Formats: sequence, structure tokens, C-alpha cells
Amino acid sequence: MTAPNGGANGRADAHSNGTDDYAFEIPSLDSQPLQRFSAQRIKQLVAELEIPFELSAIEWRVTNTAQGQSRGQVVPYADPRAYTDRLNTLFSPARWTRKYAVQTSANFERGKDQKLVAKVLVTCELTIFGFGTHSATGEEFTDNENALTAAEAQAFKRACCCFGLGRYLYHFTGVWVDLDERKRPKNVPRMFGWATPQGWREGLRPDRQANKASSNSGQALQQRNAGTEDANELNHQIEAMAERSGRRMYRGLLKHVARVWNPRDIQDTSLQQQVLAHMQAAERGLHRLDAAVGKVSPEALSQTLRSLNLQSLDLIDNLQTLRQIVVALEAEAPEEMK
Repeated sequence: MTAPNGGANGRADAHSNGTDDYAFEIPSLDSQPLQRFSAQRIKQLVAELEIPFELSAIEWRVTNTAQGQSRGQVVPYADPRAYTDRLNTLFSPARWTRKYAVQTSANFERGKDQKLVAKVLVTCELTIFGFGTHSATGEEFTDNENALTAAEAQAFKRACCCFGLGRYLYHFTGVWVDLDERKRPKNVPRMFGWATPQGWREGLRPDRQANKASSNSGQALQQRNAGTEDANELNHQIEAMAERSGRRMYRGLLKHVARVWNPRDIQDTSLQQQVLAHMQAAERGLHRLDAAVGKVSPEALSQTLRSLNLQSLDLIDNLQTLRQIVVALEAEAPEEMK
């Protein structure tokens, strides 16, 4: 997948430096296609992909601060190299590849200071030969000097997650710890047993340990546990949308659809499903918005925002406003770019 060179809207082409970091097409594989894995082997490989990373590969990122920034909420993450190491171990470097397509949006006002800034938008297509292909997107504001690296890493890890690799990290919602003067955790939390390779291989899973001891307590209890697991899984899916839909939209949808601030406060499964559907619709709408922003002038974008009494795209917190902006911008796009 590639994007056109340069242009008025800041579009850039896909990387093509052929280095190991980017792992592009391997001609020998094109001439000698690898045989597809059997269904049984695919099932085994998925199970291996889902196993958590070694604790030595886990780092912790501060996502929120409080109490004068002396306390912070941290979540675990793994460097992209941990993902490539797992793929290389299971499939060998010759049996998988990835492609990146890069675009930049037009400048738009962000935050209360009305700072003009653009976004780097990256699509990663990950292919495991004989197994399958998945793609995902990543984004970062260009005022970050490492914007391209951050967006690429996000897109790559999201594509890996589609195969099950690193998916377990989405079960974490954040733990509060003390921070030092540089806003770094003084101590990192102890990892749950299910989030370790050994615990996972022993059958531990998030939110399922409590159900394990009572698995033989009768059909009614089994049904109740099954319902609890379904609710927990929906919660995890909703929480995973926080980064993908943006914090403002995430909190706005929780408030407007379910009247809660935390998805774990939603008791009704049907309401959980409704919230998740809204967030998935928001994610699709934000992708359309990114594409539309790249096709119009900054003046057109500012005029559209002013018409809705918004100072920045970051302030969008509901589907109706998002839909109005997307429709307006798509109507403003030059005919040849539609």
C-alpha cells in the first residue's frame, strides 16, 4: 500500500528503504509462494501469539497525573522490537513482512492555545505468509519530534494485535503510583499472574480466576459466570477504544450513551454493546475525518469549526458533531480529490 509523493496537503509516500526495520517485500517469496498453514497449525500459532511478553520486555507509561503531578496512572506496554522478536521466533524473518503508508493532515487548531498543528497518519499492513494479512492505523501530532516513529509503532502494534499478539495489554486500565520529579514512576506495579508467560500457559486469564474455583457449583452459577465473563469482555473492548477514539470522544460517549465515567459502572450488557457500537462508529468517523482534513484548506476547516462553536477538533465528544464536521469538510473538498 503506498501514498503519492508530496503535494499541497502534505502527503508523503510509503517508506521504501528496504532496511530490516521495515521488512518490505521479499522477491524470492513472490516467485516461490509459501504453503498455507493448516487450520490446526494456525490455531496453535494463534495460541503462541497470544502469550504475554516476558516481563523484561515490559515498560510502563504514565497516561494521567494527579495531586500536583506527584501521582500518575501507568499502563504497561512493549517496544515494537518485542513484537518483531515474537514474529521472528514463530515464523522466521523470511515468513512475514510489513508495509507502511504515510500521510500528513492539514494544519488545524489544537487545544485552548489554538496552536496550529498537523497529524502524521500511518497505515501498517502486516502479512504473515501462509497465515494472513491485517492492517491498522496510527497517528501522532507533528509537534512531536518523533511523530513518525510513534505513529508507525502504534500502527504496527495494532496490526499485530489483530493476530492476537500483544492483545492482552488492552486489559489494563491503569494503576496509580508515585512519580518522581521527572514524572517517572518511582516503583512499577507488580504484574498480574495472567499477564506473565507462565501464568498464561497455566490457563490464567483476566477476570476469570474467581470463576475457576466454582466451575462445578451448578448450572445456574455457570450461567451467571458466563454472563459475567461476557460483561468483562465487553468492558475490555470498550476500554481498548479509549486510545483509538481519543479521550475526549471516549469520555463523551460514556457520558452521553451510558451516563457513566467508567465502563465498569455499566451493569447492563445491552447498554455495554450499545456503547461499544457508538465507539466503533466514532473510530470509523475519525478515519473519515482525517481523510477529509487532508483535502481541504485550513481556512475551510477553521470556518467549519467556528460554525459549530468549536476551537479544535480535539473537542469533539459526540457522534452528531463528528458527523456534521465530516459531511461539511467532504462537501468542501475539491471535486478532483473526492
